[in-house]
Amino acid sequence: MIQDIRNTRTIILNSGSAEAKKEEIRDYFHATYSIDEQLYETLKDDECFYVRAELLRHPLIFYLGHTAAFYINKLIIAKLIDQRINPRYESMFSVGVDEMSWDDLDESHYDWPTVAEVKAYRDEVRKVVDALITSMPLVMPITWDHPFWTILMGIEHQRIHLETSSVIIRQLPIDQVHMLPLWEICPDTGTAPENELLSVPGGGVNLGKSKDSPLYGWDNEFGQHQKDVWDFSASRYLVSNYEFLKFVADKGYFKSEFWTEEGKRWVDFTKAEHPLFWIKKRDTYQLRTMLQIIEMPWDWPVEVNYLEARAFCNWMGAKHDQSIRLPTEDEWYRLRDLHNIPDQPYWEKAPGNINLEHWASSCPVTRFCFGDFYDIIGNVWQWTETPITGFAGFKVHPFYDDFSTPTFDTRHNLIKGGSWISTGNAATRDSRYAFRRHFFQHAGFRYVQSKQPLEDQQAMYENDRAVSQYCQAHYGEDYYNVENFPLKCASLALGYMMDRPKIKALDLGCAVGRSTFELAREFNSVDGLDFSARFIQVAFQMKQKSSIHFELQEEGDIVSYHEKKLEELGLEQSKHKVAFFQADASNLKPRFTGYDLILAANLIDRLYDPVKFLTTIHSRLNTNGVLVLTSPYTWLEEFTKKENWVGGIRKNGEPYTTLEGLTDILSHHFKMLDAPRDIEFVIRETRRKFQHTISQMTVWEKRSEQAPDTHAV
Repeated sequence: MIQDIRNTRTIILNSGSAEAKKEEIRDYFHATYSIDEQLYETLKDDECFYVRAELLRHPLIFYLGHTAAFYINKLIIAKLIDQRINPRYESMFSVGVDEMSWDDLDESHYDWPTVAEVKAYRDEVRKVVDALITSMPLVMPITWDHPFWTILMGIEHQRIHLETSSVIIRQLPIDQVHMLPLWEICPDTGTAPENELLSVPGGGVNLGKSKDSPLYGWDNEFGQHQKDVWDFSASRYLVSNYEFLKFVADKGYFKSEFWTEEGKRWVDFTKAEHPLFWIKKRDTYQLRTMLQIIEMPWDWPVEVNYLEARAFCNWMGAKHDQSIRLPTEDEWYRLRDLHNIPDQPYWEKAPGNINLEHWASSCPVTRFCFGDFYDIIGNVWQWTETPITGFAGFKVHPFYDDFSTPTFDTRHNLIKGGSWISTGNAATRDSRYAFRRHFFQHAGFRYVQSKQPLEDQQAMYENDRAVSQYCQAHYGEDYYNVENFPLKCASLALGYMMDRPKIKALDLGCAVGRSTFELAREFNSVDGLDFSARFIQVAFQMKQKSSIHFELQEEGDIVSYHEKKLEELGLEQSKHKVAFFQADASNLKPRFTGYDLILAANLIDRLYDPVKFLTTIHSRLNTNGVLVLTSPYTWLEEFTKKENWVGGIRKNGEPYTTLEGLTDILSHHFKMLDAPRDIEFVIRETRRKFQHTISQMTVWEKRSEQAPDTHAV
């Protein structure tokens, strides 16, 4: 059984009968779920789940719940289920801590549930997904718009977190973990080999999957990319602990000339003197594996972040008077493709230390050969010089729009090849995972010598048409004498706050953030929330960099490129007072409360449960606080089931408008401050096509206490 759940393969999606494929997916799901749970069995007691071992990540209790909650959240979005199991958990466990910077630590307090409660929740989720696999019809093949793709998305996401959680466990105090047979490490070590550079002939590299690929893939794997790689030389072995020791012994961590500016700041902040998983013991070192501290295996690959790997390359290049660097993604693929390595799931036995088919640790860098090279895949991930971006034709998957796009910022470098615990999609040729350069994974590196210059990477222009249209609508010029909508909404909302406190405001459905910044002209702080990670990413970029870049469609395939700056709008001083979060307006976390103003512009008719939102929003406002709603009342079953519409229906045989519905719902806790008013807005689709819409604005004041069911106009 131990070997069964360790040695599993991602699913081939375009062959086999539907019934057989269902069983295969069910087995894969349960094997994934079980090995995920077995990983946490290495913790000695429940208290270990609440230890913040990695300051850039939540404690492990989050990840115990996260992989289960992910299934429910994605199945809800895909409309494959219509009921949540535990809305609180599915909010609490939805979004992890992004490792934005080593010195940007999240000190938020979370009221975590008990381990027993989370395990009970996991059991419920497991039953729901199993039942769905059983009941849902399956027509072959499975592609990314197929209902079963969402099931596979949950499974492959869970396998990613085997690596995330194992790295966190590796940083727990050693007395908080214990060894289990499933996680036995490699027993072998010996003398480290002398590394050397070997020639690699150049040639063409073709990357990118088509939508009919037989294997599951994340959105960044799809599209097209071609590159001519020049001849280069690559190290025969991954850099071993022994080879890296020479850099440490030469005081490399203290010599700023070998570090990038980012690297210098990281070393200065962390005071690092050697790799994270090395433990100094008198005049030598020990190694922390996931569950043990062992004498240093000098012939195992060193595990470092990109900044350390880059500094080593600079040090080595200076020492040997050579141009030494990390490989690019294209060079790594050139080396891999020259050796005809079978892809998982097609191999009979893993050709490298990967897919958990060998050990639960690294092994000697001399163990797995590929021609004259070793460890082209497996053992540890390999850092590259390439910041991740999308291939030509990149499109986000609508059910997971924040998997890749937040990393297309030139600050996340690709890692290639997989580690000993890389399974499923992560162990396939086309996998593309990237992390911030200071981040730790089971990752090391090999180095190359090449005359081919590195391309100057720029953050990818926002080319999602819906997002780009909102960028223009928020920050671009006006059309047809119609005032900028988010600016107009914010200005009117501020007008109702003349004699009221302006301490804290909430902009719900903030999209790409213009109204959030505008409210911050007068408020001390403003939170901008939106369900779309793509919108929030743009808003966050505007806050962080004070500018955004995007494409606009002119006609057909012709596009124009645009840059918008906060300074041009007089909003540079507002950015320090705003914060952006991805959130579900119908399932908000408790932290979003205590506001003097809430603006919800064009939101209610896009919510799956607007009544829940309207009946609970008063709890987020201070007494006498103001709620401003706008909506064109465009009710569509695509977004909201008809039984959840607030208005636009017949009630008792008579027309029942949304304004009437709002009044009936909100009058329990609010009084209307002013007569409803119409506000126009224009969305530019192309140079010659525009949407012209009229929203109705209503403004409500929260009562100090329950009052009769009336409203003032």
